[in-house]
Amino acid sequence: MSAMQKTTIPNQAQPEETWFSSWFDTPYYHILYKERNENEAQLFMDNLTHYLNLPENAKVLDLACGKGRHAIYLNQLGFDVIGADLSENSIAEASKSSNETLHFKVHDMREAFEEKYDAIFNLFTSFGYFENDDDNLTTLKAIKNSLSEYGFAVIDFMNVYQVINTLVPEEVKTVDGIDFHIKRYVKDGHIFKEIDFEDQGHSYHFTEKVKALTLQDFESMMEEAGIYLLDIFGDYKLKKFHKTESERLILIFK
Repeated sequence: MSAMQKTTIPNQAQPEETWFSSWFDTPYYHILYKERNENEAQLFMDNLTHYLNLPENAKVLDLACGKGRHAIYLNQLGFDVIGADLSENSIAEASKSSNETLHFKVHDMREAFEEKYDAIFNLFTSFGYFENDDDNLTTLKAIKNSLSEYGFAVIDFMNVYQVINTLVPEEVKTVDGIDFHIKRYVKDGHIFKEIDFEDQGHSYHFTEKVKALTLQDFESMMEEAGIYLLDIFGDYKLKKFHKTESERLILIFK
């Protein structure tokens, strides 16, 4: 979950940008989160595709795909996959893995695709970043309009209640010799993460910001978007969602 507000780099003018065209494009984002569990991610993809019973060679869209690790694995499972992300740097890196049934493109998730997909996956809290809350509804409508007649969509979001209850206010994470000083707090219906660090004589500051969307929030938006919510899970093993205990909020809809 990431939202860039400001970066301090000496002797370098910074154009005004939104977080999603900036923080994701830095190498530091990928350094900080490099420890993400690949086995857990692949288990989730296995469970999800089995549950959805996708046909062989199904067309799958990985929306907000980053550097494409999930798109690549989905392609290995035999699906025809498109990975889409707003970050040009991430798409350039992901495109190195392209083949006849795996492609990547720069795309704004608020815009529907002309092509229709059998499944659309929005994974690992890649939703709720926008400054304008209306853009969340716009994104849901775009997802719905990009599905084939029998297609399914999946949003894998954090469980806000569990995140807030277990929030660590301050910590230092050292990755690749960089000390990331992290502060977390809740403000104005959003969960914030302030990240400060130094590297090669430069000081950096990023602010991640994600809307604290609850199941009720999603249900309200989906109703407005004409979306049918089929199922709700609470973790990557697809166990039942519990408001206070579940690690994730996984929504299956069409």
